[in-house]
Amino acid sequence: MKLFSGPLSMFGAKAQIAALEKGIAFDLVMVPFDSGDHYQPRHPEVLRINPKQQVPVLVDGELELFDSTQIFEYLEDLQPEPALWPSGVTARARARLLEHLSDEVFFPHVIKLFGLQDAMQSPPAVAACAACARHYEAMEARLAHADHLAGGYSFADIAFYMAHVFADRKGAGMTAATPRLVAWRDRVGQRPAVRAVVGPMMKFLASQGRPVPFFLQSHLGT
Repeated sequence: MKLFSGPLSMFGAKAQIAALEKGIAFDLVMVPFDSGDHYQPRHPEVLRINPKQQVPVLVDGELELFDSTQIFEYLEDLQPEPALWPSGVTARARARLLEHLSDEVFFPHVIKLFGLQDAMQSPPAVAACAACARHYEAMEARLAHADHLAGGYSFADIAFYMAHVFADRKGAGMTAATPRLVAWRDRVGQRPAVRAVVGPMMKFLASQGRPVPFFLQSHLGT
């Protein structure tokens, strides 16, 4: 199995964490990354397999996949234990919805902030940060009676953790207003698979002279 990712790919990190959590052996291929936050030159295998020309891309024998959610589903079928979707049709549907919300509802607000780092007091930046804060509040409510977003630890936690890492980097971090969510972040962040992926990402940021989120600076000493 071969996984194409990048040093600052949120979606690639999701897939990498999932494979590590399941104990699935894979070769990691880090594609070139330039200082303008673009993956240039584009890796020929990524160009060939993914019409969107983006990582992650997974190759397992003759099977070629792209999109982190599709990779999640394949890894779950390939290696059912440990399970990263909850049991039960309704519980799995809720977890899948949470993963989708992280990627397609929460993260687009973060993407808006990528181009607004020099204008964080502008109305678009303020609105994006407010939208992130509302999502944090909704996830805080989900943790009122559970340690993880969908009951047990799942793909939903992996997705939102990585989306939050990028949100914090871009100025939309968590605050004391969501203490359960902050505690959740600490729990997820201590998982060996998560540390194994996020640590190199933070060291890459530091090597480029970019800020590392305060809650992740412990990775720089390991």
